[in-house]
Formats: sequence, C-alpha cells, structure tokens
Amino acid sequence: MCSWRYCYEHIENTSNITNYKTKDFAELLGVSVKTLQRWDREGTLKANRTPTDRRYYTYNQYLQFKGIDTENDTRQVVIYARVSARDQKNDL
Repeated sequence: MCSWRYCYEHIENTSNITNYKTKDFAELLGVSVKTLQRWDREGTLKANRTPTDRRYYTYNQYLQFKGIDTENDTRQVVIYARVSARDQKNDL
C-alpha cells in the first residue's frame, strides 16, 4: 500500500506517458524485464517494436493488462478536500 500522495503522483506522472521502455513498464506492472520479454515471446502481452526492433509498451496496454475498460467507463474523477480550521481555507 502506498501513501495517497505517492499514488496520486505516480498515477499523474504515468498517465501522461504514451510509450514506455521495457524497464519502466515492468516497474509499472511490478514484474521483471525478463518476465515481460517472456510474455512477449509467448504472446501473453505482446510488445510493440521500434524501427530498430526495441520493445516498447503503451499506456493503453497498461490499462488493458489491468482490466480497465476506458471506452465504456463512465466514472468521473472527484476530488474532496477539507481543512481543519477556518484559517487554513486559503491553503485549498
């Protein structure tokens, strides 16, 4: 489990990336690079290839791997914030 700040920053930082190097994608999924290479060979999670034949993955592949259907997703992001004292209101 991660702290809310780390999770927020992690999601925010990764959702803007469209392509991932194998190392970064492996870290995002919590698996090793060797596992991603094996999955690519076996067809479990096929990598895209650059013109120089290097593997890369997309954010859509991440969502698909996690089982997140973005086409039929009607959820909205809601942010809730509160302060414990009236003088902290300007901090929002």
